[in-house]
Amino acid sequence: MEFHEKLQALRKTHGLTQEAVAQALFVSRTAVSKWESGRGYPNIQSLKQLAKLFSVTVDELLSGEELLLVAETQTAQEKAQLRNRMCGLLDCIVAVLLFLPFFRQTVAGAVQSVSIWNLSQPASYLQLGFYAVLLSLPIVGVLLLIPGISGRWLSAVSILLSTVGILLFIVSLQPYGAAFLFVLLGGKVFLWIKRH
Repeated sequence: MEFHEKLQALRKTHGLTQEAVAQALFVSRTAVSKWESGRGYPNIQSLKQLAKLFSVTVDELLSGEELLLVAETQTAQEKAQLRNRMCGLLDCIVAVLLFLPFFRQTVAGAVQSVSIWNLSQPASYLQLGFYAVLLSLPIVGVLLLIPGISGRWLSAVSILLSTVGILLFIVSLQPYGAAFLFVLLGGKVFLWIKRH
């Protein structure tokens, strides 16, 4: 007997509805329905709670292969969440470019380092691009740090924004900003490659 059949039989034997099981485990009724239809497995914590709820062991709920599948799936999900958080932190670090003097400006023949707020030389459309990238990346970073949000498309947006930022900095002759973003982009690409 497979897990979904055992779960359904145990629930009915104990006279519980899917809603009651969901409330006892602090999950949605949809999750319990998914488990009972064989379209997925609960995580390790939910398996322990199910075993306790029905007074059985986890081994009685799952076969050895199913237990390995659950463990592998949970490990993969945890790794993906960790990569999302790391990518999010890299994006949040970009906010330092808003405050530190990473930008060069020539005044009376002398090169000065200034913050983006004091930068006056590039064309206004380039400055708007700087602001758009430097404000958007930390927002994407914060979204990546929120649990439950899919990081797959946000990571792609993050890489795209970083690439656009690097190109803007290169075009406007801002080597420090370009180098800073390039290093962070390297970290994000590494995390992206590890995911796939």
